[in-house]
Amino acid sequence: MSKQSQSDRYITGMKVRRKVLGDDHVDRAEAKKTAFDEPFQTLITETAWGNVWASGGISDRERSMLTLALLAALGNFDEIPMHIRATARTGASKTDVLEAFQHVAIYAGVPRANHALKLAKETYAEMDREGTQA
Repeated sequence: MSKQSQSDRYITGMKVRRKVLGDDHVDRAEAKKTAFDEPFQTLITETAWGNVWASGGISDRERSMLTLALLAALGNFDEIPMHIRATARTGASKTDVLEAFQHVAIYAGVPRANHALKLAKETYAEMDREGTQA
């Protein structure tokens, strides 16, 4: 997508995406983008990041907790480590994440919450080794 054809929502979405996920993550993802998946990436950048995450209706901390809980509840485990890493920038603490996953256990099932906690522990340990935790 050329700079001239980028919508305001896309530009806002990319700024929010970089703020939440970090430049390194976004740069790696952008480098992997192809003509095949560019329309999908544009959709996600405009809607998830440029609309939902940019809304300002709730804090990034709260949005981070909701995102992690929804990912776990729906069994979308592949994105949990990425969003655990984002907590260093959103302000969601380890306690916040644990509370979110406890809600998942009660309302969506213990096995999903248990797996999400396992992923969170592994990711926090990696972040500790890398020195990337807030």
